Amino acid sequence: MSYTAGPIYEITFNVDREIVAAFDAWLANHVTEMLEIPGFLKAETFELEDDEQGRARRVTHYYLASEEDLEQYLAGPANAMRQSGIDQFADQFEASRRVLRRSGDSDEELRPLPSCLNCGTTLGGQYCRKCGQRAHSRLISIWGLIRDAFGDLFELDSRLWQTLVPLVIHPGQLTQDYLLGRRARFMPPFRTYLVLSVVFFLIAFFDPREELGLLFEPAAEPTEQAEDSAQNAAEIREGVPQELAGQGIIIGDKELAEDPQDEDDGNSANLNTAGEESDFDCDVSDIESADIPQWLSRRITPERLQIMCERIRADDGRALLDKLLDNVPAALFFLLPLMALVLRVLYPLSKRYYVEHLLFVVHYHAFFFLILTLQILFARFATLVGIPESAADIALIGASLYIPVYLFRAMQRVYGQGKFITTLKFMFLVLSYFIGFGLMFAFAALFAAFSI
Repeated sequence: MSYTAGPIYEITFNVDREIVAAFDAWLANHVTEMLEIPGFLKAETFELEDDEQGRARRVTHYYLASEEDLEQYLAGPANAMRQSGIDQFADQFEASRRVLRRSGDSDEELRPLPSCLNCGTTLGGQYCRKCGQRAHSRLISIWGLIRDAFGDLFELDSRLWQTLVPLVIHPGQLTQDYLLGRRARFMPPFRTYLVLSVVFFLIAFFDPREELGLLFEPAAEPTEQAEDSAQNAAEIREGVPQELAGQGIIIGDKELAEDPQDEDDGNSANLNTAGEESDFDCDVSDIESADIPQWLSRRITPERLQIMCERIRADDGRALLDKLLDNVPAALFFLLPLMALVLRVLYPLSKRYYVEHLLFVVHYHAFFFLILTLQILFARFATLVGIPESAADIALIGASLYIPVYLFRAMQRVYGQGKFITTLKFMFLVLSYFIGFGLMFAFAALFAAFSI
């Protein structure tokens, strides 16, 4: 660089590593104060390589208008400005000064201190001390975006696999490690739960022909030949009851015809043809309002029940089932704190906080969704490749039996009690799960009924 004006007042700081962030903040304010002194035109701060003792190095160049301005500074406010750093950091840094008056090349590469791209604060580390944004910034290619999105699926040492493997094969290990502070290599518990629950419901209930109907060709319209075949089949069905009547089989009546064959050999039967409307009606007049809690009776009026019943009957309950399935994820989510409360009651002397019991339940429910997802995928794969049905059933039954075994082993590992005590508490917890599932699904069905 070329110096064509006044002198440059250079200050080099050697700073202990533990105070670098605080020192950089102080230095930025100090430079601002220095530039308020007459004759100081501008300043630049640079970062050098660490010294031989491992201390960080900062260099500040102050550009002055003239030699007289420098002399006035050294004779006046210099001591006070130096003392401000000593008062704050004492002997945790060293400062050396020199004056540059002629052209020369530095023997080291000076790099300006980077600033935060978000708030402009001088950076002293990997993260901004003011807003927390990461200092590292780069343009990402499309391949980089894809790698960031799916890289964890193919990297065996990623947090995804380090979480899923112990979650499946080591009951309670994930919870225990998390409570002991070994968390960095695992996915956060609630993120694990949410991801696995979303994957389960997508795989279990997503119908591509219904949700992505635009991608599939519509069913072919019935041809004239198909219509003729349907008409012939209808004529045959009409003739069948007459032939069966001669054998004592009456279709459509609720009582057997009086026929000697019925009395002799007892071969008569009473069948109800498919397709007839059921006796299900929407008469709610016989419902006693006294049997319903008052807070609920104000909302479930006979008129409202009548409307809900007619809507359910109109499409054979398909809309109700769809709404119920929509409410199931929320119902299962609200089951988490309920089961954590049960564990809090079961282990009153464990000295564990409620959130620790909640962590146990979150991990168990995440495992539950994962094992159900694997069962569904295996069943579909078995059908696709033609695995014998008996072999597939054995594998699915084994996976289903592993779910309660997993819960028992997880309780043993996390809470550290013997088999007998754990068995009693396990049975109570399973009973609580049945009650909890029943309550949650009842509320889900109630909300579904009011939503159609």
